Amino acid sequence: MENVFLDNTSIISYSHKNYEKNNFSAISQIKLSQGTETIEWLNTYGIKFQEEYKKVIYQNNLDDFLIKLLSDENHPNKVILLDNLLFITTRVLITESRKLESEQMIFIVSADFLWSIQEKHGDYFNWIRERLEGNKGIVRKKRADYLLFLLLESIIDNYQDTYEENAVLSADKLNSTNIKPTPEFTSLVEKRKQELFNFKKATMSLKDTIVKLEKIEIDGFEVKYFSELKEQTNNLISNIDFELQELESKINLIFSIQGHRLNEVMKTLTILSVIFIPLTFLAGIYGMNFEYIPELKFKYGYFILLGIMVLVTIASVWYFKRKKWF
Repeated sequence: MENVFLDNTSIISYSHKNYEKNNFSAISQIKLSQGTETIEWLNTYGIKFQEEYKKVIYQNNLDDFLIKLLSDENHPNKVILLDNLLFITTRVLITESRKLESEQMIFIVSADFLWSIQEKHGDYFNWIRERLEGNKGIVRKKRADYLLFLLLESIIDNYQDTYEENAVLSADKLNSTNIKPTPEFTSLVEKRKQELFNFKKATMSLKDTIVKLEKIEIDGFEVKYFSELKEQTNNLISNIDFELQELESKINLIFSIQGHRLNEVMKTLTILSVIFIPLTFLAGIYGMNFEYIPELKFKYGYFILLGIMVLVTIASVWYFKRKKWF
């Protein structure tokens, strides 16, 4: 199991002047700096390496309460202040999957190191690694709190980009001019609503973590970075809420169209029924089997009755048109 852990673990050490990326052949080689200018970013894929986590914690003299925290594989959102470090856990949406699955992500942060633990392989952090390697921007001049800010910002940016990409596709499929009261169109709307609910849930989860980070007081940890992240999450949540309202309006419009069509059908059937009621009445009278019905003996009685029926029909249609009932 230790070899699997080592295969899934790497460390980037950096300062203003230096950069180094390493893998390991033994857990004893994992050293998290404390009190130096060098910042370590340790990254592990997988959350089931409990014994290996314990070794790393003990040999680096980290708070042993981390062992208990890391043993729970399904944390809710938490920001816990320990001895000169933070334990942060949140669930992150995997946007590469069309099903929008999620994964547990854990950050253990002090002033001079950051340990990120991800449930599944793959992340949105390659651009940060490139900036560290190429010494681009100010990241190598900052401490681990700024690295945490960039990691969280990368997650939010990925949410924003994925949301906008899906919003464009959705706008094409669910354009107002293409609204149709069909099961297929309704299914597309409901599918998009479910995607948005997943995005909103993940974004609000991340916002909750950021709000907690804003209230943290720890040496070497600047909380000013996280106000910007909170604004980004608020903007994304506002965009999601706006689109949800639009989709709800489209669903209401579909129901209105269906109701209107049903009313038109019922109106047509009602008008036809009203036209045929007097005709049925006349036919019923002269269809009775009484022997002495005077009109039955009249030579032109049949044609007169047909004429009356035609006149009644014309009069009914004229009256309905005058009332603008059709």
